[in-house]
Amino acid sequence: MTATMFHKPAVEDRIPASASPPLRLQLAPTGSNPALIDGAWWPRSRDLAAELPALVAVLDPLWGRITHVTVNPTFWPVIPRRIPVHGHVVRVGWFRAEQDPHKLLLFSYTVGRWDLLVIPPGTGAVTAARLMNTAKDPSRSLTASGLIQEAEFFRTAAEADWDSARERVWDSEGGQDADRTASRSPAHLHGSRP
Repeated sequence: MTATMFHKPAVEDRIPASASPPLRLQLAPTGSNPALIDGAWWPRSRDLAAELPALVAVLDPLWGRITHVTVNPTFWPVIPRRIPVHGHVVRVGWFRAEQDPHKLLLFSYTVGRWDLLVIPPGTGAVTAARLMNTAKDPSRSLTASGLIQEAEFFRTAAEADWDSARERVWDSEGGQDADRTASRSPAHLHGSRP
């Protein structure tokens, strides 16, 4: 039996072999309509000095040399002013009120500006995968914070469904009746009066 596998190059395939672990990044398809978000980035930590070099190294050949990055300091405890990236320096700035806290802006002299959704590092894999797929969808219309709020809604709803399903199983196995029976006194069970 022969299996044919089609390899679709991903952003992870463009990372230098020396970089590890692979970058978690999804970008909107080239040529798609302009949207509020150009993709999603799921960093492993809130350390910009450690996380940005790999991101910029991957995006430089795709979007032109990244020269400037801005963040909202709400979720970044330390914001370095400059970060060295493969032979050049990227300036880092921040805006508290003007920039969505869940967005990273990247600027290039040659091509322009890109907005990436920043998925919080501690996000579960299922939620992060949903966010990455939603952020790269050309028909999307939510802001970065809107996408995070929507993901939180779906996560909360899934947990509520899980709790409800567990309760139904508990009830179907006699759990609710067993609790009522255990709380009654033995005299009550036998119908005798004190």
